[in-house]
Amino acid sequence: MRAAIVEAPGKVTVTTVPDPTPGPRDVVVSVASCGLCGTDLHILQGEFAPTLPIVPGHEFAGEVVGVGRDVTELSVGDLVAVDPSLHCHECRYCRSGRGNLCDRWAAIGVTVPGGAAEYAVAPVANCVRLPRHIDVKDAALIEPLSCAVRGYDVLSGTLGAEVLIYGSGTMGLMMLELAKRTGAAGVDVLDVNPDRLATAGLLGCSRTAASADELERPGGWDVVIDATGNAKAIQDGLGRVAKGGTFLQFGVADYATTAVIEPYRIYNQEITITGSMAVLHSYERAAALFATGVLDPSVFISDRLPLEQYPQAVERFAAGHGRKIVVEP
Repeated sequence: MRAAIVEAPGKVTVTTVPDPTPGPRDVVVSVASCGLCGTDLHILQGEFAPTLPIVPGHEFAGEVVGVGRDVTELSVGDLVAVDPSLHCHECRYCRSGRGNLCDRWAAIGVTVPGGAAEYAVAPVANCVRLPRHIDVKDAALIEPLSCAVRGYDVLSGTLGAEVLIYGSGTMGLMMLELAKRTGAAGVDVLDVNPDRLATAGLLGCSRTAASADELERPGGWDVVIDATGNAKAIQDGLGRVAKGGTFLQFGVADYATTAVIEPYRIYNQEITITGSMAVLHSYERAAALFATGVLDPSVFISDRLPLEQYPQAVERFAAGHGRKIVVEP
């Protein structure tokens, strides 16, 4: 089969590799689409993936074309989206229900071969069957949506909150859509990319701007979400949280990124600073939301490229062009 391979830091190619073979409780998925995200750029930089080479791609969906001998839950022909998270189920975090913090955390497309290929293998427990009315080529959006659902689980949203989101890429826009549906009184979105910012306006945010200085809210925002991973945005966002408010670090920053906090202000104003790591008990809910049309794929997916153009897709994504970019084998 054909697959994209991150061979070494900064080097990605598309080549022929052996077809995957399912284990007893695995299925083989014929990949319909595979999305790119910031994690893929980190892997290309030599971060996250413990060893290279690796077939990337942790946002994918497709059709089951093979099942292991002990699989009874799915059949050939079923449409599925795949939760990439692989937990050990033995460490203290897994045993306390915090598998996303697993001491042996692994993921399809990060530590084991992923969906940037014609076929991918996944545990049957990680596959969510999709209803037939969903276009499976759009269903690569379910994985990032499940991360956004996890983010809102962490926030434990308060009705009537004023929300500020840094970044109007795929994840910022998903956080916008969920904020609208979890009772926010207003949702403002910041981005230096005018094309992406225009999409936030199209989706019905309250206000858009390139900088929070352009928006009138002297007391700050109840909820501030960084969906960029950018050091300047994070630092600015920490200073925009209202008394009693919450700052959510949702964007994936580089390992070396740092920010300065003001301990007295955090104490005196009872500000919460928290993070949201990937997926936790949120994948099935994201799939259910997606099936109801919570996202418009035509808005979120800006580019569809063939698998053979995976290197070009990465370049386009790294340059900040478009929104969600998917490759289709």
